[in-house]
Amino acid sequence: MIEFGHLTHVGLRRELNEDTYYGDADLGLWLVADGMGGHAYGEVASAMAREAIVREIGAGKHLAEAIRIADEEIIRCSKRRGDSLPMGTTIVAMQIAQGRFEVAWVGDSRVYLWRDGALTQLSQDHSYVQELIAQGAISPAQARSHPHRNVVTQALGVTAPEQLNVETLSGELRPGMQLLLCSDGLTEEVDDSQIAQVLNHVECSAQECVDSLIAAALDGGGSDNVTAILVRRH
Repeated sequence: MIEFGHLTHVGLRRELNEDTYYGDADLGLWLVADGMGGHAYGEVASAMAREAIVREIGAGKHLAEAIRIADEEIIRCSKRRGDSLPMGTTIVAMQIAQGRFEVAWVGDSRVYLWRDGALTQLSQDHSYVQELIAQGAISPAQARSHPHRNVVTQALGVTAPEQLNVETLSGELRPGMQLLLCSDGLTEEVDDSQIAQVLNHVECSAQECVDSLIAAALDGGGSDNVTAILVRRH
């Protein structure tokens, strides 16, 4: 059995929530999209991504293909409007079918796997600071407070289709596993050890765990919109 909890919050310093999300156990699809702050119509871009991916998955497309179609649609919409700045969004999405999961992402929204009492970050951010970490220029701890930590290197609507890097991972979804999809509004304020602490409360429902994560992000400062979806297999 699949159980999931979900919540989004505008945060404490923004007037507009540019995040969006979707969850449907029947379709076996969950996603979080974070509209680009500083770009025009971030909330439009994230909603367009959600609608395109849900439509394409419903039509039988693979996850990475659905994400590529969303990128092209957002770029076309931006061009039609003649914006000086393109509108953009990150995406992290997951499909579950026949006891297996597949995740795909573009940008710095993340997916974590909780298994056997341990938390693992499955996705790798498409961000400026992640590139610095990969080069050995800074540590992950330094990345958390780096002035350019919010600069993404890939985003739907911003990255040309031929340069879009849709990364995917798949695996077996065994009973007791939990998968967390979230925008960077969560990981900006709540570190991995805190996330692990919350997910360790397996006696709580998935929704209660998500509520706790969002509350922790607000307690940490709530500097951005924050969205989380937690999917569990029983």
